[in-house]
Amino acid sequence: MPILQYVCKNCKKSFEELVKKYDEPVNCPNCGHSVERSYSGEMFSATGKSGKKCSGNCKTCGGCKRSV
Repeated sequence: MPILQYVCKNCKKSFEELVKKYDEPVNCPNCGHSVERSYSGEMFSATGKSGKKCSGNCKTCGGCKRSV
């Protein structure tokens, strides 16, 4: 289960959430509105090397691990 970063569309609060799947719907713990994924931080490939061309969108490739 991954820990992902999110930003609320309504109150702009940033937070991390433990989810079962990458595409699981998440609501803001502060105001309850919908959120979007935040792709900040350093990216690493599955081998531990820096991912130079990684977009951070694991839904499309599944080969990256994020370092927070």
